[in-house]
Amino acid sequence: MKLDGRLNAMTVDVEDYFQVSAFEGVINKKDWDSLSLRVGDNTHRLLDLFAKTNVKCTFFTLGWVAQRCPDVIKRMVNEGHELASHGLAHRRLTTMTPEEFREDVTQSKAILEDISGVSLKGYRAPSFSVNDSNTWIYETLKDLGFSYSSSTYPIEHDLYGVPEWPRFKYERKEGITEIPIPTIRKNGDNVGIGGGGYFRLYPYWLSKKRILKFMEQEPHPYSFYFHPWEIDAEQPKLSDAPWKSKFRHYVNLSRMEGKVTSLLNDFNWVTMQEAYDIK
Repeated sequence: MKLDGRLNAMTVDVEDYFQVSAFEGVINKKDWDSLSLRVGDNTHRLLDLFAKTNVKCTFFTLGWVAQRCPDVIKRMVNEGHELASHGLAHRRLTTMTPEEFREDVTQSKAILEDISGVSLKGYRAPSFSVNDSNTWIYETLKDLGFSYSSSTYPIEHDLYGVPEWPRFKYERKEGITEIPIPTIRKNGDNVGIGGGGYFRLYPYWLSKKRILKFMEQEPHPYSFYFHPWEIDAEQPKLSDAPWKSKFRHYVNLSRMEGKVTSLLNDFNWVTMQEAYDIK
């Protein structure tokens, strides 16, 4: 029996272990094609899990990954999941000019739509890298035909975060719907509960308690995000990355799939478009 009756959004940011922002300083993008590609097999594992639990998901996918794993993209669409853009090659928006961003998203959208045969409505910025310095991205997304973005996390964090921005779905003046990553309020601050490293770090009972607190306090849908590499405890380990980055990336990888399975069984999950009524 589900713990809450509302429909919530399950999302996966489709990128490989060597593409995360935390490893930018130790892995050169020019070397990506020489590294073992694991994202395809890991995403197929997630698709198997979603099929088993009858869950539909939104896959925010890199164009770089789609070019190398077209079978995964086609399976996502064939099995009724939503395909959305995560950009071309996981470059943070805070490092781009407006022209570079337009080219990045244009290429990503074209690649994903050509392989899948469907039109994309959603976009998520790598590492939630939208803030007060680059709100021009919304005009570009509107120009390129997107309907919504899920690119902001209203928390304090050393790598990202816009704590003063809205916590819930809202319409931007540019004509784009922004759907922030979920938070709860604690001692006057926003606390992240959307997934990723927080979910791997804490025991499942605590994560479930925090999600239920959100549901008790707010009438809005909850959304969850994670990555295919988070269920891959056998991925190559990078010894020369900073200690904090390694801890965040590798903590509890072997337990993640079991936690996600519990999450899928405890709550109701659909795509972003369905949960947030995106037209």
